[in-house]
Order: sequence, then structure tokens, then C-alpha cells
Amino acid sequence: MLKRFEEVLLELSYVFNRYEKQISRFMFYMSLVCFCYVIFHVGYLERKQLKVYYSYEIILKGVFYFLAVLNGLFLTVSVIGYKRLRIPHYASLFVFVYFFLVALGRNSNIDLLEFFKGPEWIYVGVAIIFVAELSKNSLLFDNFYFNPTILFIISYLMLIFIGSGLLMLPRASSHGISLSFIDAMFMSTSAVSITGLTVVDVSSQLSFYGKFVIMVLMQVGGLGIMTFTGFFGYFFSGGFSFKNQLMYGEILGETKLGSVVSTLLKIIFITFLFEIIGGVLIFISLEDYTFNSVGEKVFFAAFHSISAFCNAGFTTIDGGMTNTLFRHNYGLQLALTFTLIFGGLGFSLVNNTYIYFKTKLTALVKRFVLHKQHIYKPQVFSFNSKFILTCNLLVIAAATLFFLIFQYDGALLEDESLFGKFSASFFMANSARSTGFNNMHVATLGAPTLLLFSVLMWIGASPGSTGGGVKVTTVAIAVLNVFSLAKGKENIELYKRKIMHESVQKAFAIIVLSFVAIGISFLLLVITNPHLSSKTLIFESISAYCTCGLSLGASQDLNSAGKIILVVTMFVGRVGLLTIIVALIKDTKSRTYKYPTEKIMF
Repeated sequence: MLKRFEEVLLELSYVFNRYEKQISRFMFYMSLVCFCYVIFHVGYLERKQLKVYYSYEIILKGVFYFLAVLNGLFLTVSVIGYKRLRIPHYASLFVFVYFFLVALGRNSNIDLLEFFKGPEWIYVGVAIIFVAELSKNSLLFDNFYFNPTILFIISYLMLIFIGSGLLMLPRASSHGISLSFIDAMFMSTSAVSITGLTVVDVSSQLSFYGKFVIMVLMQVGGLGIMTFTGFFGYFFSGGFSFKNQLMYGEILGETKLGSVVSTLLKIIFITFLFEIIGGVLIFISLEDYTFNSVGEKVFFAAFHSISAFCNAGFTTIDGGMTNTLFRHNYGLQLALTFTLIFGGLGFSLVNNTYIYFKTKLTALVKRFVLHKQHIYKPQVFSFNSKFILTCNLLVIAAATLFFLIFQYDGALLEDESLFGKFSASFFMANSARSTGFNNMHVATLGAPTLLLFSVLMWIGASPGSTGGGVKVTTVAIAVLNVFSLAKGKENIELYKRKIMHESVQKAFAIIVLSFVAIGISFLLLVITNPHLSSKTLIFESISAYCTCGLSLGASQDLNSAGKIILVVTMFVGRVGLLTIIVALIKDTKSRTYKYPTEKIMF
């Protein structure tokens, strides 16, 4: 019997080696069908009206066990085929253990596994298989001769339409009434582009399912769908091909091909680490009496931590932070502020800061504990990190100070203590840069404060971060160039370094294109929505393009044409107008000649 079993396994191994790609493709399409079925099953409230209602649970269980057996069989023959454990085998083994625990919990009386009897664990299992297979197949994009920039844009468009479809399901609404396509697309685009503008009240009009969809869209949109699929694809497929490394290197802005995988893993690790820390701080700052259960409190903390780190600005609080239960919760506001600041600093700066302190700590340990000589490495804290950090510190300090001065005798009168006034100012000044949380009604603020908010939204966060705007470094380069010209210098000099002319040209191109995009959006909004004030519409256009989310209340009053205009504006602002232009008209032909130069009169 044992010999026959070994022969069967060897035959299966042979089949696997020969038809590996076909089997993988079959798994993908089966998981896609099953995942769509789960979405259909979960998304509809009135299932009892369907004739097949009683077969739903049986089919769903069958789908779950079918995928479990298929995954286990695939894992077994794969291990036998390669005759060793590879990276994707560990990932598949984790999935198999998950399926085994859920199946055991649902079909046994073990008290320890009682937790797994809920139907939501079946949904998660099917989703895990689908994500795994989708990630594997996402690495096949290198077979198509797409410009990685175009692929980056297409991935965002796909995510927006998928999110729109999910939000249109009846269960996404708290009242069981499906959102219109325009409203669903607006909310999906706002979440994917991490903007935060809304046309429906998230707290009252979206169900738990709808809020969960928004949370997932924020997370994936904040990091980029290609980052996520690349991360899971690496583990479930076993690595990157050379073409994969080239593609993801351009998407991630990594020039060293050997560092693509490590950069990808660091981005995911940093994101989850700070979101977990932010979630814990938010959870601690909350009062128990404001929630019906611990689970509701945990979801609130997770939702707002993701929203803050991704600089999205969505909230499940009725009325936002202006709600009386949260308006003076300074612990919550400070937790959100620091989370969104770290999200807006950029992954390269956070990683470089970690390396810097790690190097310093290692030097101290070697010198005073191990009594060894430490080899000094120059430029541990890179030029870009110094520049980005300096720019952020200046903007944070100036924005907080100006808001405190403008609203000290205004909206900040509600905050009795000096600490309260500073906390509220610190929160609003940083939120206005890219996130869009607000602990006071923006429409009631004076013109100087609204102008300050407009400038902060336009400046935005750091390059390589989840934040929007034209980025602090872009504005800083433009300002430094003005001073350099005033001093009669041909180049910008900073930290004993000379800034490349290419960087200066790109900075001014981004600034000019931002004015063009905001201007066109504002003009179209004025034409399509003449009943709204110009001040409201220009503020909304800046907020949409800079993916901030602060609003004077115009979004919900826009007609369908106005909503579509803002949808396009948010998408262009998230992807970048310069990125779109480069993707469409980039000239890759190299020229061996140069034209004579001329001097333009100004």
C-alpha cells in the first residue's frame, strides 16, 4: 500500500512539473469564481428573496473545502516536484494550516477552536486563496510590454472600479439601499486616492461591510496595488524574475535591482509597524463608554490608524472630530497626528532614520561594551533625508504657529487650557497638509485660516509617502532657486552639495502642472455647478487635486457632473499629472546631436 502511495505521489509530481503553469492558472480562475461568489453572498442583504437561498451555505462550504483540498494537493505535489522546501511552500503551508484550523473548529467540539465557527472565517479563507493566486499572476505582467508607469496607472483604475462595485452592493449601505454608481465611484476614488472627500456620510450611511471596504481601499491605495501584489506574489511564487525586478524597480523608484525585494519588504514592514503602533495609541486614548463592545473599539482604532497613516482622512465618527465625545480628546488627536506625520514623512526617510540610529547604537555598544573599534560610514543619514526632514520640521512648526495665532480668539476658544489649544492647532495644522481630519467646522473659519489651509494642502507631504500635494521638497527647491537667482548664483547649493538642474526643472514642472490641473478643475466646477460659491469650489478643487480631503461642504451638494470632475481630479492628483504625461508622450529615442543654446529675455 505504501509503495503504491509513493507511486501515486511520483505520478502527481510528474504531472505537476509538466503542467505547473496550467495548474496555477486553473487555481487562479477557480479562486476568482469562488471569490466572486463570496462577494455576491456577503454583499446582498435580501438573500431570502432568492430561490437558491437554502443552497447558499452548502455551496459556500463546498467552495471552502474544495479550495482547501486543492491548496493542500498543490502544496504536496509541489514539494515532491522540487524535492525541497521553497519560499512559496511556507506561504502555502500557512494557508493550509489556516484552512485546517477553521475546518476543525467548525466540525468538532474543541472549546479552544470555538472561535472559528463563524462564517466570516470561511470568507477570509476564500479571500486568502484569491489574493495568493492573484499575486502570483500579477508577476506575469512582465510578459506584456507595458510601460511600468502605464501599468501603475491601470492598477489604480482597476482598484477604483472594483471598489465601486463593492460599495454598490446593498450590504455596503446601512439601510440596504445600493449607492448610485456615481456616488460609489466617488467614494471608491476618494479612498483609493487617499483623499477623504465624501458624498455620503460614512458613519451613518455605510454599514460595517461598507466601512471595511473603505478601510481596505485606503490601505491598498495608500501603498499601491502593485506594491501589495508584488509583496504577496514574492512569497507565493518564490521570487522575482529579472523583468519583475526591472518593473518593480521603476514603480518603487529603486535604482539597484538587487535591492528591489528588500525595499518592497521594508515598505510593507514600516507601514504595518506604524499602523499597529498608531492603532494601539488610538485604542488607549478612547473611552470605553463611547463604544458598545471591545470589537467595535478595536475596529475604530484600526480604521483610524490606517486612515491616518495613509493620510486618507476618513472617519467613522458622526460629525468627525467635531463630535462632542471626541472634540476635547487630546490624546486621540495627538495619536492621530503623530501617525499621519510618520505616514507623510516617506518610507525612505523613516528607513534611513532607522539605519542612522541603528548605526549610532552599534557604535556605542562596540565602543563601551565590546571595547572594539567601530568603522565609521560616511553619509549614513543621506542628503535627501536631511533635506526632507528639515523641510517637514519647518512646515510643521510654521503651520502650527500660524494656526494658533489665527484662531487663538476664534475656534480655539473652546479649548480652555494652553495645552488644549496647542494640541488642537498641532492636529489641524498637520491634518490640513494632506489628511483632512478636522476637529472644528472648516466652513466657519476666517479667510486667513482658509488661505493657510489652501497653501498647506498645496504643499502637501514628503516624496515617497502616502501623502499628497506637490510635496515639500518641490516647494523648497522652487524657493531656494529664487534665492539662488537673487544672489547671482548659477546653481542651488545646500549642505555643501549642488542640486542637479534636472531636479529644479522637475520641481517647476510639477508646480506649473498643479496650477493647470487645479485651474481646469475649478473652471469646470464653476460651469457645471453655478449655484455654489467660487470660494467653496476653488477650495474643493485644491483639496481634491492635493488629495487632502478638507471640505467647505460642497462635495455633497455637487451634481453628477461635478462629482465626476472631482473624481478625475482626485485620480490625477494621486497618480500625478506629470506621471501621466510622461507615460503617454515619453520619447525614449536617444539623440547623438545637440542644438546650439540661446538665452531667453525675462
